[in-house]
Amino acid sequence: MNSPLPALVVMGVAGCGKSCIGEAIANHSGGRLIEGDAFHPAANIAKMSAGIPLDDDDRAGWLVRLGEELSATVANGERPILTCSALKRRYRETLRAAVPNLGFVFLELSPQEAERRVTARPGHFMPASLIESQFAALESPVGEVLTLALDATQPVLTLAEQVDDWLHSQDISLSRTA
Repeated sequence: MNSPLPALVVMGVAGCGKSCIGEAIANHSGGRLIEGDAFHPAANIAKMSAGIPLDDDDRAGWLVRLGEELSATVANGERPILTCSALKRRYRETLRAAVPNLGFVFLELSPQEAERRVTARPGHFMPASLIESQFAALESPVGEVLTLALDATQPVLTLAEQVDDWLHSQDISLSRTA
């Protein structure tokens, strides 16, 4: 793919809709969905399942692995759509180092809505008790290069269309500056 935005990360706190929106973006705009949670080592899943927040050390190897997956998918000629919390700027920088011109879609919502959604989500390893720690760790990406912030309470199709429009506008504006 010749797009100036070869890959996209759908990010935000637990419950913001990363998986649903990532799938909708992949279906609407083209691309291969990569579920970041599927790459967590067993120790991370056990820790979160026990209600213990992950720290930077827990996330370091996971983020490197996600960067490798992004890079390999781009090298394969596909546009990866990665779902990943990417809560801190340094986490996003790790992913950006793996893929130049990496785009981010930040799904924003309130702590109350995140808790409501996570509580209603059956069978997931992330308990609602960790929502507070997610917001405490979150360093907003608003204002960072190639980042689109969206209200996560909008309908899924609306969000996918907004991302598609943004991707097209980025492709055009980046092509002019490249």
